[in-house]
Amino acid sequence: MFAYIIRRIFAAAALLLVVSAVTFAIFFLLPRFAGETADQLAAQYIGKNPSPEAIAAVKKNLGFEQPLYTQYWHFLKGLVSGAEYKFGPEPATCHVPCFGYSFKNHLEVWPEMTSRIPVTISLAIGAAVLWLVSGITTGVISALKPRSVFDRLSMGVALAGVSLPVFFTGALLLTVFSYEWPILDNLHYVDFTEDPLMWARNLILPWISLAFLYSALYARLTRAGMLETMSEDYIRTARAKGLVERKVVVKHGLRSALTPIVTIFGMDLGLLLGGALITEQVFSLNGVGQFAVQAINDNDLPKVLGVTLLAAFFIVVCNLVVDLLYALVDPRVRLS
Repeated sequence: MFAYIIRRIFAAAALLLVVSAVTFAIFFLLPRFAGETADQLAAQYIGKNPSPEAIAAVKKNLGFEQPLYTQYWHFLKGLVSGAEYKFGPEPATCHVPCFGYSFKNHLEVWPEMTSRIPVTISLAIGAAVLWLVSGITTGVISALKPRSVFDRLSMGVALAGVSLPVFFTGALLLTVFSYEWPILDNLHYVDFTEDPLMWARNLILPWISLAFLYSALYARLTRAGMLETMSEDYIRTARAKGLVERKVVVKHGLRSALTPIVTIFGMDLGLLLGGALITEQVFSLNGVGQFAVQAINDNDLPKVLGVTLLAAFFIVVCNLVVDLLYALVDPRVRLS
């Protein structure tokens, strides 16, 4: 087990390094292939109508005239030791971890992103709990009672949940519960440490709209896995030995059906932690998704690069956790 964990941690670290190199190449190498010069690339880091002096300063600070591997090394070095840019009368310091420095608003990228992370984590974790509980429970009951009224009704709702986009369900929930019936009006993010009740109250609609989509997928996936698992020979053997039906379903049936659930959950949660763009836009939540949209609209490349690496980090870490959970769900994985 210990060797399995060490292998997965080293693999995740290597993958993060590869992802950072590929992301860096996308932002700094591909424009060169498209014919973009160092001056043109530097001009994208400044506001409109940049002066030649400002372009030259940015080009020197970021080393756009240096080889790509040298620029990448400086980027990695900044992540662990920080960086300093001589732009203007006073040098600008980018503290550890330096995910970049925005020359358009003269702010470090990392502090701006970290101020948005609690919003995105609150949205993702709350919605994940809802869709896991509702989706898996619905899928198990539907599998145990196939072709029943509950099964047909729940799968119909699941089909609607998969078909309806988040921006529709989110706008519908806002219209009904915030405008027509102002039960949950004036929604805005409140930090959990300030008021846990207000934190949950203002996030319940985003949680429901986001969980409605994912719980539908998880219900259908759980139902399919349980139907296949409950027809296996070892399930009939467990029943023949006189085990309680609850133990047969939970310990033998559900545990075997959880492997694909764990896989897709790691990907879904990692993607959401990188920014739930549509949900944050609909409910005006100032999270990582909103940060990414603003960075793209402003053409602020350091911010876009920073949020891309942050999203990649969340996805890799969540998949690492999934690999470790495999060893608990399926002991055979430990030998791989």
